[in-house]
Amino acid sequence: MFIVWALVAGCLHAEQTPENQALDLRTRIEKAADVAQRKELLQQMAETGTFQAWAYAQQLKADKQLKGAAKKAAKKVLKQHPEYKDFTSIFNGKDLTGWKGLVENPIKRRQMSAAELEKAQVKADEIMRRDWTVQDGTLTYVGHGFENICTAKDYKDFELYVEWRLDPNGAEPDAGVYLRGTPQVQIWDIARVNVGAQVGSGGLYNNQKHRSTPTQVADRKLGEWNAFRIRMVGEKVSVWLNGIKVVDEVVMENYWDRSQPIPACDQIEMQAHGSLVNFRNIYVKEL
Repeated sequence: MFIVWALVAGCLHAEQTPENQALDLRTRIEKAADVAQRKELLQQMAETGTFQAWAYAQQLKADKQLKGAAKKAAKKVLKQHPEYKDFTSIFNGKDLTGWKGLVENPIKRRQMSAAELEKAQVKADEIMRRDWTVQDGTLTYVGHGFENICTAKDYKDFELYVEWRLDPNGAEPDAGVYLRGTPQVQIWDIARVNVGAQVGSGGLYNNQKHRSTPTQVADRKLGEWNAFRIRMVGEKVSVWLNGIKVVDEVVMENYWDRSQPIPACDQIEMQAHGSLVNFRNIYVKEL
């Protein structure tokens, strides 16, 4: 397992893939006070041709000062990657519309009557609104347990983009993305060698028969934003972390009942594991 690092201006930075460049440029844009500088950085971000650049440009179209530059940047990225326009945002950056609380697991949910499920969902939604919030345009976990937030819609085959950040001050930073209600594409602090986290994020952590670890470490520094691209077709999952493919069509096992295949259709969940975690730019394309 390895990660490529470069010495830049006296600091260590992860390999400068276009995705990492885009994430760094977004941070610079958000810190820049001068409008002209922000516009210039936005155009540089567009040059990366990444989904992250397109999604951020879409967001900045609502900024009166950057509206024109954002439209130009989004158009430039789409010229290279017209497929990006087929993705739909499932997090509006303002509230929890389109999301719900977690009720049990897929098997137990299917065993409930409609009345039982409705009652349990009301309680789960109350917990969701307590533990999840929107802060500075990010979907943020502020609770202390293990309550996932789930898409109101179920998905079959899909491609998902999501950016995530772990709190460097959190107790045992740990999170994940559940696919069709099943754990999970792993997110964690690679310094936690006591739990094997040095293998890096992005692996199918709960697999037993098929590979559970990523092919290499592609995580950015703890506290920085990372970008997932996740593609799920049938039982097979591919994961790109910060532009690097770390899982290549690996079968995802059904954690809830290993004698059965993973559900053919179910919800996507953002997992929190007892410490602060942020998600943003969550987009899905159904395949």
